[in-house]
Amino acid sequence: MGISVIIPSRNEPYLVKTIQDLLSKATGKIEIIVILDGYWPPIKEIINHPRVSYIHFSKAKGMRNAINSGISVAKYDYVLKTDAHCLFAKGFDNILIDTYQDNWLVVPRRYRLDPVKWELIEDGRPPVDYEYIDSSDLHGVRWEEKAEERKYIWIDDIISAQGSCWFMRKDHFERLGGLDDVNYGTFFLEFQELAFKVWKYGGRVVVNKNTYYAHWHKTEGRGYSVGASEREKAVKFIQGWRKDKKWREIIKKFMPMPTW
Repeated sequence: MGISVIIPSRNEPYLVKTIQDLLSKATGKIEIIVILDGYWPPIKEIINHPRVSYIHFSKAKGMRNAINSGISVAKYDYVLKTDAHCLFAKGFDNILIDTYQDNWLVVPRRYRLDPVKWELIEDGRPPVDYEYIDSSDLHGVRWEEKAEERKYIWIDDIISAQGSCWFMRKDHFERLGGLDDVNYGTFFLEFQELAFKVWKYGGRVVVNKNTYYAHWHKTEGRGYSVGASEREKAVKFIQGWRKDKKWREIIKKFMPMPTW
């Protein structure tokens, strides 16, 4: 039993640090599958390690396709998708496996990363455990009131997350049909799509505060980004959820919620 870590990457300056961090922090069996989506990094940034492998696309296909491609060749029972600029807690892998229940989609607690120093940013702000869904385009927004209200609940239901890191069983992801890049587009609202599929088929979406990752909040040099047409495509398709009984049940469960 182990975790296959899936890293979609497009011109990522901290990919090597992310891979090295994962290798050093895992305490169980892991493999790391990097999808080089439309580019080759310098040869010195290719890590030759028995637990690291690469998939290369000469032409970029987008994050959803990259995630699907990586998971399709994953050898372990569990998969963890992460962005290519994240630091992890020691033993994150065993904690996620040991606390997992069938049909869950799990997000670890999220901190902010200083990618140059490769350490958590300690500026007094709390970690991000909860986001609400904005009613206009259904993207996630940090939900501070919910975090304070539920701060002593270590595994808790959530309605949204950033999508930079999530964890689940591989066979569960496959039963849900993976990520849909035809109707939703290549990138935007990836986590919301997956969460809705989990709810639709009786699963649970949770934050696990017993472990964490830290994510670089980019301000420049972005790898994956989404254009206006891609965003509009995802939002238009996702708005169809409003007619679904399960979606209405989920919204009701988390009310009152800002913007609704």
